[in-house]
Amino acid sequence: MMKHIFLLAFAALLLLPGKASAQGCEEPADDDQMIKMFGYLQTEYNYQFKDEAESAFNFRRARLGATGNIPYDFSYYVLMEMSPMISGNGSAYLLDAFISYNRWEWAKISVGSFKNPFSMDLGGTACSGLHTIFRSRAVDQFIVPQRDMGLMILGGNRETFLQYRVAFMNGVGTLNHENNNKKDFVGRVILHPIDALYVGGSYRKAYPLADEGEERTSYALEGEFNLGNFKLLGEYIYDEGAVDRSLGGGCGGELLPIGDERKGAYVQAMYMTQFNIQPVFKYEFFDAGIDDYREDIMTFGVNYFFNDWTRLQVNYLYRAEEPTEVKDDGLYLQLQVRF
Repeated sequence: MMKHIFLLAFAALLLLPGKASAQGCEEPADDDQMIKMFGYLQTEYNYQFKDEAESAFNFRRARLGATGNIPYDFSYYVLMEMSPMISGNGSAYLLDAFISYNRWEWAKISVGSFKNPFSMDLGGTACSGLHTIFRSRAVDQFIVPQRDMGLMILGGNRETFLQYRVAFMNGVGTLNHENNNKKDFVGRVILHPIDALYVGGSYRKAYPLADEGEERTSYALEGEFNLGNFKLLGEYIYDEGAVDRSLGGGCGGELLPIGDERKGAYVQAMYMTQFNIQPVFKYEFFDAGIDDYREDIMTFGVNYFFNDWTRLQVNYLYRAEEPTEVKDDGLYLQLQVRF
């Protein structure tokens, strides 16, 4: 059924005008621009309300990249991660690196290392564009690896009725060599029926334990509603099958044990005031599918935009675990500069 949906979406895009948007965190360079440097820094202070309080200054992300166009119809995108908090050993490493062929506006082709095109929260939102400091718990725990080597075909953008992303990927992440001949299939389709509304879904068929012949299947449903300065968005994710927890979580996060079937969801609302202050509220749940373990998380936040390039985010996270609650609420302040 899902394969038929993606084939239908691909056929429909043959009739659509408009240039496909890239899957990188930065907008593509101008048509006559051979190199465009970009990057962003996210410095952070956090205070953990544990039995013994903890606090620290650190880098959430520190990234530098370049993108540009090569005659004729080719473009490139390269992004490095330099945050010692993510790499674990203090070393910079290659995050994204792909070459795109842009001859056909309805079917752009990219080959290399790029973000997994699954989920609005991951595949549809740049790290520098997150409304809260953290991605959803379900995305960081279920959509692993978050970046991978492969081939992607994509078309459409925020202005067209239909967008799609279809990728065939190794499934072992960007820092590991492929260890089998099976490839993960990942796809995402977004419909834009009216100006205020976006709805869509994602699908993944993966083979994390190919030697044992086990599969992994993931689904996601998403929606976004915009009315003036008010934005409401949410997503539900279901994941089942084999897992490989050695691949690591999102942005260096620790992966938790999970069962054969697991699910999670989030909804968040925000309003941009005339003072460049944006209150944000986010509720999410994460059901690990093992030992009745579940998390309910509420994020109370405010974003202040100094200008188009500089933003301060303040988040307070209230976390409630089942069956045993842990004292682990936290206050986070993040200052971001894009360039």
